[in-house]
Amino acid sequence: MADVMKLQFEVNDGDFTRAGETSSKVKKTLTQLGFSPIVIRKVAIAMYEGEINMVIHANGGTIDVEIYSEKILIVMQDKGPGIADIEKAMQAGFSTADSKVRELGFGAGMGLPNMKKYSDEMEITTEIGKGTCVKLTINVKE
Repeated sequence: MADVMKLQFEVNDGDFTRAGETSSKVKKTLTQLGFSPIVIRKVAIAMYEGEINMVIHANGGTIDVEIYSEKILIVMQDKGPGIADIEKAMQAGFSTADSKVRELGFGAGMGLPNMKKYSDEMEITTEIGKGTCVKLTINVKE
């Protein structure tokens, strides 16, 4: 594999029919590249949660994925309202999703907690009215 493979995806606001496509594409790519099922699972879950958050809360955005032999870096930049209280948002079960979103089966408040659980490093930068950037690193262990 080359030193780094870079992928970029657009996530559309409110597009529940396509939500999850990005994580599926990355999962397929990692499988083709021969990454371990454990690493693939971590990346797929963390990315899916972030992608769903972008669809529900954040007016869409972009997901950049950099695949290295030793790590996978995921950068999710949204156009949303920002996160008012990151500490609260990190609590399992806390959600600002409306009833319409919950009726679709989303918005259980596990997005950020699962992103943290399935990544080795997680960094959140947010600005009210401007958006949020979540950087995830998943290490590739032999």
